[in-house]
Formats: sequence, structure tokens, C-alpha cells
Amino acid sequence: MAKRAILFLFILFHLSLVRAQSVPVPDSSRLADTTSGKPVLKDTAHIRPVIRKQAKAAVDSVLVYHTDSLRFTERKPGDFGHLPVDRTELLQTQAFFNFLGKPIHVRAERYEPASYDAMFYLLIVMLFYFAIVKLFFAKYLSNLLILFFRASMRQQQLREQVLQSPFPSLLLNNLFIFSGGLYCAFLLRFYHYGNPERFWLHFLYSAALLAILYLLKYLILRITGWIFNINRAVETYLFVVFMTNKIIGVFLLPFLVLISFSGPVVSVIGITISIIMISVFYVYRFIASYATLHKEINISGLHFILYLCAFEIAPLLLIYKVLITYLEKAY
Repeated sequence: MAKRAILFLFILFHLSLVRAQSVPVPDSSRLADTTSGKPVLKDTAHIRPVIRKQAKAAVDSVLVYHTDSLRFTERKPGDFGHLPVDRTELLQTQAFFNFLGKPIHVRAERYEPASYDAMFYLLIVMLFYFAIVKLFFAKYLSNLLILFFRASMRQQQLREQVLQSPFPSLLLNNLFIFSGGLYCAFLLRFYHYGNPERFWLHFLYSAALLAILYLLKYLILRITGWIFNINRAVETYLFVVFMTNKIIGVFLLPFLVLISFSGPVVSVIGITISIIMISVFYVYRFIASYATLHKEINISGLHFILYLCAFEIAPLLLIYKVLITYLEKAY
């Protein structure tokens, strides 16, 4: 233990001697005013070349870049910086940056999230519209539902009461036009017909097409009844047709809300169920129309089927074909 301590002290002593030899002893002539404790250099002429040499070596060991719009200037050891050097060759050597290549213009479209505010307010207006009709014309709506589901024996009396209220009938017909037009626009978007960005234009076109279609149908049937003197049968048939339309307009409201704000899976289910129910409503309309017309003018089943094919199914298929052809060519 003692030997290790002596050896350690010997090493420390040797290191102190080496350090003392490496530190120069200050010249007594260079010190002044030792009483104040502040050393003052009187003669530094002999160390100025050393300082200048060390400063030059420090400056020459770094690269100083003077940057302007297109050029760089480099200082190297031994070069005191008059000659600007073009850095084109250096830029060409960069493997990961295409500094000198042809510029590439990248177009980025501005991301705009889909807004459903207009759809929300439209559905709110339609629901509020139906609520007003139900509030002020509750009896009319109740009689209409009773007639549609045949739950009363006083059908003729109820039909007369419903026919004597044209204003709520007009309001519910308007509801059918807007509900049907919006539903058709959803079907066009769901089956990828037309331009999805023109959804509102499709809605207006569908609503206008439904209004024109049923207005022409009403006029043709009225003229036919006047020509063949079957006005009563025509009125009964028109009553059944527009009663079914009113029920469909009310029936579509919850499905429109479901399709508008749900995911793709729920939308598929909603559209499928709504198409099935609308088909059931139209089959019911044909059966009810045949029952009433058979009593009024003693029409046969064959003649009624020919009428349906000529004036109900064929025009709808023709309109569907023209519309799909137009949308495929336009978009």
C-alpha cells in the first residue's frame, strides 16, 4: 500500500515538472504597477507576429461564403478572397437535390371539406313544411290515411271530404314533388350517373320533371274523360293516383334524412328498402285503380293492363332511357 502511494506521488511530481517547463516565465520587464495587481503589457512588439500568424491560420481554416442571388465566394488557406468561385460544379455533384435541373410545376388542389349545411337546412325546411300541414290540416291528413289503408266503411263520405279540401291537397302534392326530386337526385348520385358536383342541379331537374310529368298526365286524363264522357271514372282514378303520391311524399322524408347523413352501408340499406316500398305503393295504386274503374265503367283486366303499359310504364321507361343517355353523354 505504501509502495503504491509513493509511486503515485512520484508520478504527480514528474507531471508538475513537465508542466512547469512548458509554461514560459513572464519577463519582469513586461510587468508594471504590481501594487495595483493589474498587469500591464509595456512591450508587445515581439509577440505581434505570433498573434498575427495564429489569427491568419484560424481564418484560413474555415470557408467563408458570401451569398448573393446566384454566386458563392470561397476563401481557402492562402487565398485572401478576391476571386469569386462559381459553385455550379459543386451543385451538380449533389445526388439528392436537382439544383440545376428543369423545374417541375406541381399543382395541388385546395382541399375543401364537403359541406352538408345546405342539405341540412333543406331537410329542416321540408320537415317544418310537413309539420305545418299536419298541424293546420290534421283532419285532412287523418282522412287521407284512412282512405289509403281502407280502414273505414265510410269511404265515399271520406273521399268527398278530402276532395272538398284542395289547399292541403296542393301542399302535399308540392311535398311529393320536392321529396321525389331529392330522392331521384340521391339515386343518380348513388348509381354514379351525372356529375356529383351538380347535385343541386339534378335535384331541380328531377323536381321539375316530376311536376311536368304529373301535370301532363292530369291534363291528358281530363281531356280523355271529357271526350269519352267518363269524367267520374277519371276523377276517381286521379284521386287514387294523387293520394298515393301524397303518401309516398310523406313516406320518403325519414329515408331522405337517413340517406343524407349516414355512411355507405346504411345508405345502401335505406335506398333498397325505400325502392321496395315505393314499388309496393305503386302496385297497390294499380290494384286500387282497377277496383274503382271496374265499378265505374266496367273495364276488363286486359284493357286495364294495356292502359298501364301504354300510359304508365312505357312513358316512364322512355323518360328513363332518354335521361340516362343524356347524362352519359353530358358527363
